[in-house]
This record gives sequence, structure tokens and C-alpha cells, in this order.
Amino acid sequence: MAAGNPVGRLAALAALADERVDHRFKALPPDAEGLTVGELAAERRNLFTGGFTTPVLALSAESVEHNLTLLETYAERHGLAFAPHGKTSMSPQLFARQLERGAWGITAAMPHQARVYRAHGIQRIFLANEVVDAAALRWLAAELDADPHFRFICYVDSVRGVELMDEALRGVSRPLDVVVELGAGEGARTGARTAADCAAVADAVAATGGTLRLVGVAGYEGEVPQADGDKVRAWLRELVSLAEDFDGAGRFSDSSEVVISAGGSAWFDAVAEVFAEIPELSLPVLKLLRSGAYVSHDDGHYRHLTPFNRVPDEGTLQPAFRLWTQVVSRPSPEQAFLNAGKRDAAYDLDLPVAQAVRDAGTGEFRPAAGITVTGLSDQHGWVRTGPEADLEVGDWLGLGLSHPCTSFDKWQLIPLVEADGTVTDYIRTFF
Repeated sequence: MAAGNPVGRLAALAALADERVDHRFKALPPDAEGLTVGELAAERRNLFTGGFTTPVLALSAESVEHNLTLLETYAERHGLAFAPHGKTSMSPQLFARQLERGAWGITAAMPHQARVYRAHGIQRIFLANEVVDAAALRWLAAELDADPHFRFICYVDSVRGVELMDEALRGVSRPLDVVVELGAGEGARTGARTAADCAAVADAVAATGGTLRLVGVAGYEGEVPQADGDKVRAWLRELVSLAEDFDGAGRFSDSSEVVISAGGSAWFDAVAEVFAEIPELSLPVLKLLRSGAYVSHDDGHYRHLTPFNRVPDEGTLQPAFRLWTQVVSRPSPEQAFLNAGKRDAAYDLDLPVAQAVRDAGTGEFRPAAGITVTGLSDQHGWVRTGPEADLEVGDWLGLGLSHPCTSFDKWQLIPLVEADGTVTDYIRTFF
């Protein structure tokens, strides 16, 4: 069942459409100054002829819709609840569409992200981190007190962390639901490293006397050292075994269900396989998947890593981003420079990939043959051109991007574009 306060979400989304277009939002048409976002969207301008300035990041409307549908049906097919990681887009409009497609809730990484979610009506939040900031915990306690329908779950992975949480939350009227995080091994990221460490954390939760309530176990399989299918599945089975042990010891007696959660964007096929093996426990089990990068996918990192490469019968994700830049310098036959750089394009995993050219004179499109992005400065893209490259100053060059999480965060308002170039909406982000 979809989560969230529909009335609150609708009101918050309507408020986004009432925001005025101005200098804060790069690439939007200068002559749109003063219009609301909703008014500009209603004009259905063309990305290439409607006055947009370059560089401009475009999000394919068709690909986003396809990807939303694919993960919705995937989760249903495998009996998984789905809380997509919102850190990828930090976009309430996309959260709303994910919830409409059956998402259980939205995952966060930081308390600030949870505040954005709550401001836009999200009623179920899974925070995949241990929260030890007293001010953030007091805010969470106030949210829980004010809204009996608000469900919040976060990690705990240390006795000291539990003590800090207990100290900050002492006297709350509702306990804070927590899951013990199992680390993915030595050298991995966060999480208690052994079953004994996890048991010690669970004991510390029980010792709070009701400030915290243990409801499950969780972790992130993407941090398994030298991850491959066998190692990821082995770790996932450790996670399930931990839940079984805790259940047998009565550690979830104060909960109405057992939450078992994992799932980034590279190994969710392994999560689905192992979670299908979870035996019957004393309480219902919420099998919670958290993959987030799927909503836009990409043309690099996740194109190579997506589980759909291993299970093609399940479907195929479509890259939704294209960054349109303009050639501003052609100093030699072998080199060109673009007006987009690190401030505009993700570069932490892979450089952008040249995909298409829009001729400045004719407006016609062609493949970006013989064109390679070799580097990025703050505001310039470095391009190498081969003999077959037909590229002139003023031409638009469309780039595919790698890593959605560091693509969304560079743009506050992103045109949602149909295949013919019509801009139908603007996706607001909050980073």
C-alpha cells in the first residue's frame, strides 16, 4: 500500500508549482522571469527552441515513467516492500510518483533529508544511518508526538550510539523504532561487525526501557568487500540468520512485525533471491528494498552494474538524463571546449559521454561520432575530436551522465522533457 499523507503531499506539491522562476534556477528561459513554475510548465516550451540557455540538464519523461513502472512491478513480483532511497533525487515530485506506484515509504541518509520529506507529506521514512545528533533526535521526537501516523525507522550499530539516542530522547511519548545494522565485513562502511556485536547493540536497545524499540535488522550489501554474487548472497544470508536469532530470543517482542532491509541499486536481484528464502518468523516480516538510482538510471556506472544485466527477462532500465551543452571554442581540429563543467555534470565515477549533436544552423540531430569528453574544469568540458567529427562553435552537444546521485544535486529545477523536446514539467530538488 502506498504510504504518505495524500492531502499534505498534494498541498506541498502545489506550492512547488507556485514558486517564481528567477535567477536561482540556471538554464531556464530569461524571458520566463516572474512566471510561476506551473505557468511556465503550462506553456510547454521546446527545450531547443523555447529560450533555454546552455548548459541545461534534461530528464526524459518517457524514461522516468518506464523506470518507475519497472521497479514497481519488480517489487510486486518478488514480494518486496519498497522504500526507494530519496538521496538520489531529493525531489518531492519524484517521491510522490514513487509512492503512487506502491512504495512503502522513502529512505533517507541524513536527518536533513528526513525534514525535507516531512515538509512534503511523507509518512514513512527509513533512515539508513545511526542518528546521534541530539537536536535532530529532538526534532524526530516532536514529529512522532505530533503525528500518530508517522512511521520512522533508523539504524543503530553501536552501544555508544544507543546511549546517545536514549539520552536525547528520554521521556518521549512514543519509542523510536530502530534496526540493528549488520556491517558488510572488515573494511566495509558502517554497521556492527559480528553477530556478537549486533547482540550487544540489541541489548543496549532493550536497556533503554522503551525509549528505543527494536523492530528488525538491516544493512547495505553494496559494501561487501570485493563484492560478487556469491559474497553478496552469503552476507545477505548472515543478515537473515541474525533476524532469525533475534526473533528466537524474543528481541522483537515489542514490535508488530520484523523489518529486514537491504538493497542498493547494484545487487537487488540477490536481495530478492535471498529474501525469498526467509523462513516464517514469530511475526510478519517486512522485506524492505531500498534501491534509489533506478528512477533516472544512467549512462555509465549503473548501466554497467544494474542487476537487469544479469536478469534481462525482468526488464531493462532506461537512462533518463541528458546534459545539453554548447561548443564555445574550437581551437584546433582535434579539440573543442564546452560550456559545461564540474558545476553541471557528474564526474565522480565516470566522465560524461558524448551522445548527440544538434546542428546550430539546421537544428538537425546526429550521432556524436568521433567526439570524446576527456576532462572537466569547473565551467568547461574538454573534448577530443577525431577526423569524422563534424562539430562547430555554437553546436549543441548532448551528454550522457554517470551516477544519478551527483547529477541531480547540481540542479535545483530540471526540465522534464518528452521525446519531441516538449518540456512538460520541472523537477524541483532540495539538496
